[in-house]
Amino acid sequence: MDANVEKRIGRNIRDIRVSNNLTQEVLSAKLQLAGCDVTRSALAKIEVGQRHLYLDELLIIKETLNTDFDTIFYGLKKSE
Repeated sequence: MDANVEKRIGRNIRDIRVSNNLTQEVLSAKLQLAGCDVTRSALAKIEVGQRHLYLDELLIIKETLNTDFDTIFYGLKKSE
């Protein structure tokens, strides 16, 4: 995946996480409980585009954050 795309997706995941009032630690714990082995450190790297995001992780992140792919790929709408 293109590095700029990974950075944008990571930034969008961070924005969604923050809009849900979740810390990286809490989100990583929820992901681990859902069967996705993403540590807080790995999540931090995903959010800044320094770590590749695998499809199975993306699916679990989507479900855990209760969001859709459009928001993950294109960002939060201004009213959110």
